Amino acid sequence: MAGSHTHLYETTIRWTGNRGAGTASYRDYDRNWDWLGKGMEPVHGSADPAFRGDAAKHNPEDMLIASLSSCHMLWYLHLCADAGIVVVGYEDNATGEMVTHAGGAGEFASVTLRPRVAIAPGGDVEKADALHEKAHELCFIARSVNFPVRCEAETVPG
Repeated sequence: MAGSHTHLYETTIRWTGNRGAGTASYRDYDRNWDWLGKGMEPVHGSADPAFRGDAAKHNPEDMLIASLSSCHMLWYLHLCADAGIVVVGYEDNATGEMVTHAGGAGEFASVTLRPRVAIAPGGDVEKADALHEKAHELCFIARSVNFPVRCEAETVPG
């Protein structure tokens, strides 16, 4: 495709949950793991507590929602900067709904982003709100998933 570029991403996930007996039985190991990237601090993760994981660590489901939320935010900030809208605060309380089935398989049914955006006084709230749709269209992660990603944004003066 003309003008297209391919980007390669590499990451390492290392299981750290071997208590000494490996996976000799379902209850004999921890679901803990480290996410390692070159030159970056490791992220310590686990499974969701519903799947015998450590509640004090991020799980893959959290990370999927965070990926969608942060990708949307980064595109939104870019579009606002280009449009002359000064964002002074941004927080998203995103949620995801995952359905599991008999036998253990499952999938996400939807994710809802709820960004609360503060813009500088005098900024165009209507224009700021409209840019969320464009950010969604451009978000690499949202374009890659097979479930709906909704956005219920709120814009307030900063």
